[in-house]
Amino acid sequence: MRTLLLKSLFAAPVTIGAPDADDAALDELGRALAARGRRLFGRSLTIREIDAGSCNGCELEIHALSNAYYDVERFGIRFVASPRHADVLLVTGPVTKNMRDALERTYHATSDPKWVIALGDCARDGGCFAGSYAVVGGVSQIVPVDLHIPGCPPPPVTILQGLLSLLDRTAKSATST
Repeated sequence: MRTLLLKSLFAAPVTIGAPDADDAALDELGRALAARGRRLFGRSLTIREIDAGSCNGCELEIHALSNAYYDVERFGIRFVASPRHADVLLVTGPVTKNMRDALERTYHATSDPKWVIALGDCARDGGCFAGSYAVVGGVSQIVPVDLHIPGCPPPPVTILQGLLSLLDRTAKSATST
């Protein structure tokens, strides 16, 4: 017991390093998101995250967006608790039978205009859970999806790039009408 205790006292911590993303690139991406969001909405972009039955891998990456390194709130992106305050529904995981009604109700409770993002491979088609007795399928089988961000799980920078592409596409469609 004493040997184990002494070994653990002098061992290096078991942690991973900071992300490899360049600070300047992250700041540029964030500023582009903030500018497009303010131009399109005149305020911050608000996101309601919905776990439709995922393994929580995508949720960990979403939560990383709010940590001290990424801190997306400084770029005008806020996560909200109510779908009535949201512009974007960010759905993760395959839609399970238990979450189908909740996803539909959340979609209908979100005011127009609204956008739905299917985040991760499981949200696209069920991923490794496809064919399970408890899974209905991908998000697009339940509600219309505007953007799919691939990955298992997608890293935070990819999520930010996906949000930027959604805002760019929305701005283009708004100016063409």
